[in-house]
Amino acid sequence: MLIKKGAEASLFLEEWHGLKVILKKRLSKKYRVPELDRTIQIQRTKHEPHVIHRAKEAGVPTPVIYMVDLAEATIVMEYVEGKQVKNVLNELPTEKRIKLCRYIGELIGKLHGSGIIHGDLTTSNMILTPTGKMVFIDFGLSEQTMEVEAKGVDLHLLKRALHSTHYLYADECFETIMEGYEKTVGEKEAKLVLEKILEIEKRGRYVSER
Repeated sequence: MLIKKGAEASLFLEEWHGLKVILKKRLSKKYRVPELDRTIQIQRTKHEPHVIHRAKEAGVPTPVIYMVDLAEATIVMEYVEGKQVKNVLNELPTEKRIKLCRYIGELIGKLHGSGIIHGDLTTSNMILTPTGKMVFIDFGLSEQTMEVEAKGVDLHLLKRALHSTHYLYADECFETIMEGYEKTVGEKEAKLVLEKILEIEKRGRYVSER
């Protein structure tokens, strides 16, 4: 059953060897030269499971990968039971919301500390399980780098997503996320990344004013 059709891939909810799974199939791009398109499909199909595994090693919960089929540009992975943070954050009492945001910040710090940039950090790509575990999903746009610029862009995207979806609590949430982030990466690194986020925001304002 198709559950999401994105620009890069389609997601299907399926049964696989008695397990409820997500089947992620990368889409072919008609505007690309076929040989190049195939190469990109294979590279990205290889890349995502690799990054998901590295995130696990860093201590960040991610879906279990069951199978990678390069011929079909398909990944079969665990279906994570739970709710998107997008759908629960606004309903939480203040104390629980702050605790959750601090936890999110700590996990992002673990990703960045291991050189993993998620690439699509939004509360839609964070699943809160019934046991209270946070699982990060959809690493399709991820990259591996230790550059402060990339970390700043990653968190700037999350800040924008919070203002869009959780505007009543956006500032409180982002501030708390950065507290959790600092706890993981240290004060010096967190300060550098925060300065980069502010620089990115200024760039955006400058472009929009021109």
